[in-house]
Amino acid sequence: MEKTDMCNSSMVSTSHDVEESWDDEFQQLVQTFPKDKSFTGMNLYFFQGFWCPSIVLKAVISCQKHFQAFDSDILIATLPKCGTTWLKALTFSTLYRNQFARENSPLLTYNPHSLVRFIDYDFYLNDTCPDLENCTLYQPRLFSIHLPYASLPTSIKDSNCKIVYLCRNPMDTLISFWSFFSRLQGEGFEPVSLDEAFEMFCQGIIQFGPFFDHVLGYWRASQEKPSKILFLQYEDLKEDINSHLKKLAMFLGVPFTEEEEKQGVVEEIAKICSFENMKDLEVNKKGVQTFGNPQETFLGKAKTFEIPCEAFFRKEKMGDWSNYLTPSMVVRLEKLIQEKLDNSGLTFKLFSKTSKDITST
Repeated sequence: MEKTDMCNSSMVSTSHDVEESWDDEFQQLVQTFPKDKSFTGMNLYFFQGFWCPSIVLKAVISCQKHFQAFDSDILIATLPKCGTTWLKALTFSTLYRNQFARENSPLLTYNPHSLVRFIDYDFYLNDTCPDLENCTLYQPRLFSIHLPYASLPTSIKDSNCKIVYLCRNPMDTLISFWSFFSRLQGEGFEPVSLDEAFEMFCQGIIQFGPFFDHVLGYWRASQEKPSKILFLQYEDLKEDINSHLKKLAMFLGVPFTEEEEKQGVVEEIAKICSFENMKDLEVNKKGVQTFGNPQETFLGKAKTFEIPCEAFFRKEKMGDWSNYLTPSMVVRLEKLIQEKLDNSGLTFKLFSKTSKDITST
């Protein structure tokens, strides 16, 4: 696919009449979607088989209609709280390593979410058709998204762009999810008890979930299109980051040279992007990450929200769920994992003294 104009003339228009027309259409459309509230207190709409946060639903529909992928694009795809921040740092540092001196890495002064922007949460949040032709400082373009594979814009699935997907075992994902929003209490989120969160997680009612549908969607797509989708697991990266960085670089088309490996470039990137290093950076201790573009408006209003950068660096521990989940919760979730993974070929590593790794049959 060649680079094309991002939108035709009718899409490019940002007149008040066009925005009002789209807003009216959206308000009518949203009334047809089932609605629930996630365990973070966020309103969710059941759209195209997944639970979409109300704040980003309009942006999701806009990007599905208008986003045009380039063959050279790289897309990071994850469920929230599965290692998104870490994968952004790793991919950014690996892909662009020859475009800046490593001692001056932008990661030293910017949170990874500022360097790798969400297509929906950032670009389309306030603009039905943003200008994405030259939206990044570096080339090729690098974006991120939380959408399930089936709901990605058609141009992403049909083009030769590449997708790097990262998942995490469901037990640690649940605890990371619940803990993250619990820390943000008073920031516009009202999380529920762990018991309630567990029940909703098992029912699939989480942002961009159900969890298993999201993971299996990308897993199966990666089996069908291994040259397009690199499927990674958080636990594997934690166990052997160097070999997975090499695998990532090869997939991105920028393999490490023999000289780079001798010079320790792989280890250097792993260190720069490590949890210990990033959480101690000034920007991540005191900074605030703004999602959405405050410079753009939709219907005359700029829609943005802020999250303290320190909230993205809670723990890196695998198996931390064992400090939170009761034995009955573990048994129920283990059965659910076995049921959902049946005949899929996918395995989750749980890292617990009481639980074995869960694999499919």
